[in-house]
Amino acid sequence: MSDVHANIFKSMKDIRFEDTISHQCGVTMNDSVEARAIAEVMEKKKGVTVTYMPAMIRIDGEGKLEFKMSEISEALGREMTPYIFEISTSTHYGRMVMVDDDTVVCFGDMNEALAYIEH
Repeated sequence: MSDVHANIFKSMKDIRFEDTISHQCGVTMNDSVEARAIAEVMEKKKGVTVTYMPAMIRIDGEGKLEFKMSEISEALGREMTPYIFEISTSTHYGRMVMVDDDTVVCFGDMNEALAYIEH
């Protein structure tokens, strides 16, 4: 069988847990004034990919994404709080942590996020 027609999917018996680990994280937002301000700020950051779709905006990163409310507020022209941010980014993958009143971080690595969570 040629490689062109080979199956790219592995059988469950051939998958190792290590193959499934990812340190990616991100958010998907409905397109809105707030979402566009968040995207505008984040697309200037290194290692961040912003994808604009007809009704949604997706922000993806490797390791972690740091969202500064002060930066987003400046782009938005009014205050962005972590609580308004949470509503705007209600769909996410990774571990979302409010580090302080100005910073929300989405971690791709659970162990890094655990350092901020009280036990």
